[in-house]
Amino acid sequence: MRVWSVANQKGGVGKTTTVVTLAGLLTEVGYRVLLVDLDPHGSLTSYFRFDPDEIERSVYDLFEQPALTAPQVNSLILKTSHESIDLMPASTALATLERKAVGKEGLGLQVAKALRFLQDRYDFVLIDSPPVLGVLMVNALAACQHLLVPVQTEYLALRGLERMVRTIEMVNRARRQKLTHTIIPTFYDRRTQASVSSLRELYQRYPDQVSGAVIPVDTKFRNASIKGLVPSSLDAGSRGVHAYARLLRQLLEVRKAGQSG
Repeated sequence: MRVWSVANQKGGVGKTTTVVTLAGLLTEVGYRVLLVDLDPHGSLTSYFRFDPDEIERSVYDLFEQPALTAPQVNSLILKTSHESIDLMPASTALATLERKAVGKEGLGLQVAKALRFLQDRYDFVLIDSPPVLGVLMVNALAACQHLLVPVQTEYLALRGLERMVRTIEMVNRARRQKLTHTIIPTFYDRRTQASVSSLRELYQRYPDQVSGAVIPVDTKFRNASIKGLVPSSLDAGSRGVHAYARLLRQLLEVRKAGQSG
C-alpha cells in the first residue's frame, strides 16, 4: 500500500481537487483507493456528499483512543459514489483537536497506526491535510511515503511555499527515511504574466522538485465537484484531467524506480 499526502500551508491551492482527480485516475488503472480527510473544513468529505457537521464517526475518533483496533479503524470507512474509492471522512470536531492535544504524547502517529490495519485492503491512500502546521498536518506527513505540494501559480502562493519547504526540512530531520516531495503548479493560466512568471520562478528555485505536469485553470473541475464526481468520469478529455494524468504517470514511474532501486 502506497500513501501520498497532499499538503500546503496555504489554502486555496487545489489540494482537494488534486486528491479527487488522482484518486479517480488511479482507479482507472485498477487500483483500490482510500481517501483520508484530515481538514476540519471537510472539503473532501463534502465533495462526496457527506456533511462534516452531522457525520457521526470520522477520523476524529482516531485521536480519542490511543490504542487503535482493526474493527475501530474499519468502522470509520465510508463507501463513496465511486465503486473503487472509499473515504475516511472529516468532521468539524477536528477543529478542537489542537486544543485537546496539548499535553498528550504520540498523537502525531495516529493516522500512520490506523493505516497499518488497512495494508491488504487498499493499493493507495491519499490524505488531504489542512493548511495549518499542527497535529493534523504532522499526522499527514508522518503517515506518507511521498508528499504532493500543490502551489497556485501566483506570487503570494510562492511565498507560502517557502514555509512548506521549511516544514519538510524540519520533518526530514526527525524521520529515519527522507520524505520526498513533488511540487505541483496549479491554476496555471498562460494568458497572464503573473502565472507565467510564477511558473518560471518555481522551476528556477526548485528544479528537482517541480512536476513537469502543470495543472491549468479548468472549469470542468468545478463542474465535477458540483455533481460529486471524480473529474475523469465527468470529462476524461478535459485539459485538467490530461494534466493530472501526466502527473500520475510521473509519480508511478518514480514509485517503480524506487521499488527497483
